[in-house]
Amino acid sequence: MKENQSKSNSQKACVIFPSVQGKAVSLSPEARLEEAVRLAQAIWLDVVYSEIVKVREIKPAIFFGNGFLEQLQQKISENNIELVIVDTSLTPIQQRNLEKKLKIKVIDRTALILEIFGERANTKEGNLQVELAHLTYQRSRLVRSWTHLERQRGGAGFLGGPGETQIELDRRIIDDKIVRIKKDLEKVKRTRELQRGARKKVPYPVVALVGYTNAGKSTLFNLLSKANVFAQDLLFATLDPTMRKINLPSGKEIILSDTVGFISDLPHELVMSFRATLEEVLSADIVVHVRDLSNPDHQQQKQDVLEVLHHLGLEHIENKDNYIELWNKTDLLSEEDKQYVLENAKRNTNIIPTSALSGEGCKQFLQTLDDKLSQHHQMIMVKIPSSDGKELAWLHQNAQVQTIENHDDYQLVYAKIDKVNMAKLNARMKIKLIS
Repeated sequence: MKENQSKSNSQKACVIFPSVQGKAVSLSPEARLEEAVRLAQAIWLDVVYSEIVKVREIKPAIFFGNGFLEQLQQKISENNIELVIVDTSLTPIQQRNLEKKLKIKVIDRTALILEIFGERANTKEGNLQVELAHLTYQRSRLVRSWTHLERQRGGAGFLGGPGETQIELDRRIIDDKIVRIKKDLEKVKRTRELQRGARKKVPYPVVALVGYTNAGKSTLFNLLSKANVFAQDLLFATLDPTMRKINLPSGKEIILSDTVGFISDLPHELVMSFRATLEEVLSADIVVHVRDLSNPDHQQQKQDVLEVLHHLGLEHIENKDNYIELWNKTDLLSEEDKQYVLENAKRNTNIIPTSALSGEGCKQFLQTLDDKLSQHHQMIMVKIPSSDGKELAWLHQNAQVQTIENHDDYQLVYAKIDKVNMAKLNARMKIKLIS
């Protein structure tokens, strides 16, 4: 991680957001430009110039009109810019022609996010997923790399045609790599499934933190789990999923999972490549959506997150019992806005105002988790030998003991127990379950 890289050593970049007439975008042009600048800063680029450009009609060959490109050439020269970031999806032809026209490296939104993910990945799985997404993106861009498509390689002409062109060879090499990485990711997926299976045998409920990038998930995760996950005011500070065991107020143990942040217009290659990581959310007992209430676009960010969850198969998760919203960063709100948030939250038990920085609301959050996980308790009656104080103590610790009937040499214990501890109880052979 290049946390301490100084701006003087950073590559100078400019960020352009094309506001295309008639094309709907989830965030306002100003918010989208600001987000793109922050994405660039997340990989330590020195953004010396940024602009919203109104585009009436996209030019198929070069995207922008010549008038704007001439102005941009002037800005590039004046500011010694080394990289142009266009915050949209460019076709391979458009990217190649822009580079020729501007005589400078040009990347689009997908390439920028891929670059960030490549820097953030720290685990084998994360690196594999980044490489897969990068190769999938690169495969469609081979036209940029090879202008000499007439170049032939191999073949003597006696098998009915010329040899393999260079671009065909490169595409085949990439396809082979994609197949290999997918196989490696399948192994990782099977390992994850085994780990989930092991957790079910000694089951701990899984609580997954999801949210827009930079909403404060990792800061909250660190506060609750006493972990030391990289948490900084950068977009995509967390990439690889992290899991820790924590205790709820009742003493119940759960697994808290911190996941990659979402973003508007998340490239399709990334959603598909990171599906294995995001499957941790699919299997979670409770999904916690961490929202940055200090961001003026927090409502649209919520929709972007829900859209990704819907793509993963969590349809209408926001209307289900196992969904909680944490309205985070209340410490950054004005007193008036904070009061408004607190009043609104009172009307919905699934909404909890929090500050991951100060810890405000975290006790209420843990208690809410406790209550939700205790909703599906069942009544049991257990017969325990009177001399077996250890098992009685276990029940007191892991269930809600209602009454105890004392008999000559045994006790009948009536208790409420959740499905997690019910499985543990079944595994304790010394206890006979009556009903």
